[in-house]
Amino acid sequence: MLDDAIFMRYSRQLLLEEIGNKGQQKLTMSKVLIVGLGGLGSPAALYLAAAGVGELWLADNDKLHISNLQRQILYHTQDVSQLKVTLAAKQLNQLNPQIKVKTFNTKQHYHSLRPLVRNTDLVLDCTDNMSTRQAINAACVAEKKNLISGSAVGFNGQLLVLEPPYNQGCYACLYPDTNEPYQNCRTAGVVGPIVGVIGTLQALEAIKLLINLPSSLNGKLKLFDGKQHNWHTLQLSKAKSCLICGTRR
Repeated sequence: MLDDAIFMRYSRQLLLEEIGNKGQQKLTMSKVLIVGLGGLGSPAALYLAAAGVGELWLADNDKLHISNLQRQILYHTQDVSQLKVTLAAKQLNQLNPQIKVKTFNTKQHYHSLRPLVRNTDLVLDCTDNMSTRQAINAACVAEKKNLISGSAVGFNGQLLVLEPPYNQGCYACLYPDTNEPYQNCRTAGVVGPIVGVIGTLQALEAIKLLINLPSSLNGKLKLFDGKQHNWHTLQLSKAKSCLICGTRR
């Protein structure tokens, strides 16, 4: 049973028959790993903390830069030059003291990610570089965990949900090239609300999966055009030659 304080805090989502007491208890017992605490990770972490996800594991090795404040809504001007994971943990605990926050402030790679992925329920890829994205994908496939990946550049965003057994393929099937794309947030810029849209939707998909609601996005890439407010959906297909999830790996 939920005590009065918990009931009042989550009363609006408890009213939903898809969540209710059982769903809230599932959220309370859940652990989510968020890799990257920038423009995507900021709204995702805020909404998951507000929803009452029991443990948030935050991985990021960056310090806050003044240029981040245009889109990274977890932070404030006086926070510049401090570690993002430390700042994020403080903000999230102030928002919801009932949750636990664990922080990892070293650069993540495949071998460091494996135990983090193994001991959490699902993973949000909120990073902005290809090498880390590929490492996250490989760790999730190896540990058979759900992956919700987001990205944004300019006025455009992408959202991808991957669930085991990855019948539609994995991130490496979609992007086998491990080289950094020519256009990214650093080189081409990004409008702040675009990362807000994608990061918020990552949190939504995470909540649905944690309460055992099916995701209609499994194995699909959603493309958002912020100028025209258009969405396009691409169906993934497994690459047999994929070194991560393919039959010849």
